[in-house]
Amino acid sequence: MSDVGILINTAIAVAAVVLLIVRFKFNPVVSLVVGSAYLGLTTGLGTAETVKVISTGFGDIMAEVGLLIAFGVLMGAMLKEMGAIQRLVGTLLHVFGPKRMPYALSLTIATLLQSIFLDVLLVISAPLARNLAPKVGRVGTARMATALAIGLECGIVLMVPGVGALALAGLLGVPLGKMLICGLILVIPTVAISVAIMSFLFTRGWWNPEKDEEHFHQTVVDDEEETWTDGGSGGTAPRPDAGGGVAQAQRTEAVTAERTQHDRPLILLLAPLLVSLLLIATGAILDIADISNPVVSFVSEPLIALLIGLIGTSFVGRITVGQHRVQKAIASGFSESGQILILTGVGGSLAATIAAAGLGDILGQYFTANHAAPLLMVWVIAAVLHVAVGSVTISAITAAGVLAPIAPTLGLDPVLIALAAGAGSLFAVHVTSNTFWLLQSLMGQTTRGTLKTCSVGVSVASVVAILLVLPMSLVL
Repeated sequence: MSDVGILINTAIAVAAVVLLIVRFKFNPVVSLVVGSAYLGLTTGLGTAETVKVISTGFGDIMAEVGLLIAFGVLMGAMLKEMGAIQRLVGTLLHVFGPKRMPYALSLTIATLLQSIFLDVLLVISAPLARNLAPKVGRVGTARMATALAIGLECGIVLMVPGVGALALAGLLGVPLGKMLICGLILVIPTVAISVAIMSFLFTRGWWNPEKDEEHFHQTVVDDEEETWTDGGSGGTAPRPDAGGGVAQAQRTEAVTAERTQHDRPLILLLAPLLVSLLLIATGAILDIADISNPVVSFVSEPLIALLIGLIGTSFVGRITVGQHRVQKAIASGFSESGQILILTGVGGSLAATIAAAGLGDILGQYFTANHAAPLLMVWVIAAVLHVAVGSVTISAITAAGVLAPIAPTLGLDPVLIALAAGAGSLFAVHVTSNTFWLLQSLMGQTTRGTLKTCSVGVSVASVVAILLVLPMSLVL
């Protein structure tokens, strides 16, 4: 097939995926497989080869990151059950104070808490952020909501072990240690600069509490109508019937677990996750320094490092909240990781089909040694896809898959493509995103307010990130 034919059919395949998801409300997994099949058949791969490429693309990316994603999500589920996030936010408030809290919260979420499934992390942290908002100032709701949105979305695609970052690293063959270090170098200034820009806009009058915030009448709870703490989430629930023996026993057990949970040092709860990240980073640094040690090389392999973290978190969970709640958290983690794994895998199928169709060779003819053009192109593709589909992971993987085949030809480090695709996939988080509506309801914003804090805030981060990636291409 001619080059023009391949380009046209690739564009049709991507557009078809978008149309199936947005217009006909097809499941993204089904839509991606349909798009891959169309592209393979129309570009001359044939039926047998098309099926083989789709299956191989799925299997290859699962072999790279499947267990990593599962281990990360399971660790996050146990940390949630132990109440580590609530305590971490309290510690941040104590250390940094309310005025610096937006920066502290967004940077912590973006760099440290990415093993926790995004929606779960948002549901846990948003009520805490909302309670802190009045202490931040008149535009506290705006600043805290923006900090949450930027930290959550940047972390998922730029920072290991975020599922988007893991998927991009697996797709492009980027060593996970390198992705961790480069992602950390990028995400810290991106988050800090973006939060600063949005804070400047809000304090200069771009936020109107009367129009941008929902105003609810608070219900006064009678002193006799107590609430009790749910040890799993740190939230409150109506008091069980004090007259029932079973209910009273459950209440006593929950309170005892809560006390035990708070008796454990926070650093103990987070230690296994921190050890995992430290081991992965150590392996990357030793590779750069060309230092080899068999033992260190083994434990610093991302799979082994995250397995160590998972086992450590499991033991900490047992002594903190008990075996029953650890098993409950693991079951929840398996439920959450299933959809992530399948979506990541079929994203790899589409990327593999694009590569097999020969798009990389065609694009290679139009790019020279100038690294800025291909990085900007992958950013634009990811941004356009995200505006249409609303999925950060799908847009990042698809955009990266377009440029992956020509990276060696250009001498372009694949980690730059991963970071550029991740940056582009952040652009314009809007009404097609579950994060948008969760932030609106949990932070008490109107739709107009959420468009400012979430859509504009994360878009600013997207632009800041690509502007920082471009100079990185001169060094890597």
